[in-house]
Amino acid sequence: MLFGRIWNLNGEKHGGVLKLVRRYLSVSGRTVKDMAEKDGELRVFIVSGEVSGDTIGSRLMASLKKLSPVPIHFSGVGGSMMCKQGLKSLYPIEDISVMGIWELLPHLNKMRVKLKETIEAALLFEPHVVVTVDSKGFSFRLLRQLRARFNQQRLDRPVHFHYVAPSFWAWKGGEARLKGLAEFVDHVLCILPNEEEVCKSNGLAATFVGHPILEDILELNPEKCTSLLEWKIEGNHDNFREENAIPAEATVISVLPGSRLQEVTRMLSIFSNTVELVKESFPQLVTVIHIASNQHVENYITGAVRNWPVPAVLIPGGSQRLKYDALSASRVALCTSGTVAVEMQLARLPCVVAYRAHFLTEWFVRYKAKISYISLPNILLNSALIPEALFGACTHTKLAALLIELIHNDSLREKQIAGAEKFIRHLYPSKIAVNSLISQESRWSFPIHMPSMIAASSILYHVKP
Repeated sequence: MLFGRIWNLNGEKHGGVLKLVRRYLSVSGRTVKDMAEKDGELRVFIVSGEVSGDTIGSRLMASLKKLSPVPIHFSGVGGSMMCKQGLKSLYPIEDISVMGIWELLPHLNKMRVKLKETIEAALLFEPHVVVTVDSKGFSFRLLRQLRARFNQQRLDRPVHFHYVAPSFWAWKGGEARLKGLAEFVDHVLCILPNEEEVCKSNGLAATFVGHPILEDILELNPEKCTSLLEWKIEGNHDNFREENAIPAEATVISVLPGSRLQEVTRMLSIFSNTVELVKESFPQLVTVIHIASNQHVENYITGAVRNWPVPAVLIPGGSQRLKYDALSASRVALCTSGTVAVEMQLARLPCVVAYRAHFLTEWFVRYKAKISYISLPNILLNSALIPEALFGACTHTKLAALLIELIHNDSLREKQIAGAEKFIRHLYPSKIAVNSLISQESRWSFPIHMPSMIAASSILYHVKP
């Protein structure tokens, strides 16, 4: 099993600095850095189709700006975070933020239009590098068609990177499909251990850079990074309760309904009914509802909470500090499956994970999935660390029972917290392939183990095929 063995954090002897230098410097051909220096600028076309990818993309852009020896120019598609780093998005990220199989059908025509628009913009931009971040459905269609167009027009084709490997380990036949990606993906930046090894064994160049969520710690609690056992984010719960007039005796539950409008509209009504049941056991119940940086989602939640059964505090997207302050003030969390389950581990906040989809999508997942869990902590540890209520089992009565038990049962919460420490160790890039390169540059203020810094170095020193 892919994640069956625990990653050795104390490290192997990876050959030392000389091996690293041989691997990344003593090569023939032109690196991306060489091409950029020749042209006097680095042109990066970068595309993300969802909120979590917007954060990953923005951090990669910041790292590239730090590392690039020449001025850097960006074009592509992204959200508010990427725009803060200098991207003028071709269109709002919400236009392509669609997940699921059957859920995609009503949006197919719009997606085709946006795909064509993106391809034409990339051709005009003439990038040295194209980077797609997650959103594999849109990303792989873009990279495949871009490669074909550049070849057809006999243009100097850019190097293609995909950041966040597809979850091949979750699906039947997933690993076999990796072989086909090498036709239009030059390099995959992996965020989970062992993905690099499997990609390479299937002819796909890859680098394990570490999970992007680690950068939340480096930004918010850098003093906690001296030991992996201390890698967690401690928010200011007292200030949060005081600023939001939450009584000391109130029970606070964080609610995280998702980042895409489709899933939020489906999950928020279930969560509302869940909270209605939970308040029978906890009369002084307050919910903190976390809103993703998606304008459609924000508008929907703002309207929906008018009928919310208990007092609610809304946390807008875009503020990591405020988010973790709210999590620290919470007793437990109720989450729609996704990256938020990993954030709960960093905050050491016990949680319950839920998910519903279109019934045909649910049927497809049951038929094709080869793993027993949906939450990444459960998958990596191969254990039901986090209670999950999925598909038909995702009812308000089931969720309420799980939350009430988690709130009352200290041993269950302690078990999740202990498991979180073990889980975080799996996300740390103990094999930092470009460590020697980064450490030579004293002007770089980023910690050398930041995933985005490793990803940026992998891009700059990639040899063009």
